[in-house]
Amino acid sequence: MRIVVIGGSSGLGRCIGIGLSQRGHDIALLARRKDRLDAAVEEAGGNAHAIACDVTDEAGCRAAIEEAAQTLGGIDGLVYTTGVGTLGMLTDLDAETWQHAFATNVIGASIATSAALPHLRESSGTAIYLSSISASMTPPWPGLGAYITSKAALDKLVDAWRAEHPDVGFTRFVVGDCGGGEGDGATGFTSDWDMELATELGRGWYEKGYIAGALIDVEELVGTTDAILARGNTAVIPSVTIVPRVPQG
Repeated sequence: MRIVVIGGSSGLGRCIGIGLSQRGHDIALLARRKDRLDAAVEEAGGNAHAIACDVTDEAGCRAAIEEAAQTLGGIDGLVYTTGVGTLGMLTDLDAETWQHAFATNVIGASIATSAALPHLRESSGTAIYLSSISASMTPPWPGLGAYITSKAALDKLVDAWRAEHPDVGFTRFVVGDCGGGEGDGATGFTSDWDMELATELGRGWYEKGYIAGALIDVEELVGTTDAILARGNTAVIPSVTIVPRVPQG
């Protein structure tokens, strides 16, 4: 398959892109950091291509998707993994923080989908969007209000795209605790956090059972993504959830 992975320079997006390439698919990895994309392509092998893309730049995002379609000869699958999660209490979040969260997690996803849609309709393809258990399966996590709100909006966005374009498969992929791979493949979700605040809040998340105390093997993430893409629009898979098995004893 010909698959575009947005957010492919680091974290889960990088792991998914490399994993799908190593399974024999033709992959276009899109993200802002071209140097990291080039490193990911080298690791992925001959089936991957690096294309710079900033999802908050509409014209640039549309151009990058079109370049990916030309490079791959079409698009059978779109995987949107890009996401930012600012840590901070709601009273401390300014408008710029909110705008950045929605521009990246929601608006960018819709712009990328719009750009890829003609190619996905032609191939009867599938679009997958990484979401979070914090948006749909648990009560709100204190300190992640902007992230959770934007991911909840993303969930409805996926539903809206499915309602308007039933000839394309649209799947929300809800992911529990997953650290990703090694090096650039490790999740950078917490890299900008105030770790003192994170420790304080994290204790409460764990006590309330929001954190499982285990991590999903990234290969499970890749395999599930591959399985969804393989079905194209022939299977109605509106939502898939994977969470780690909680340790016993």
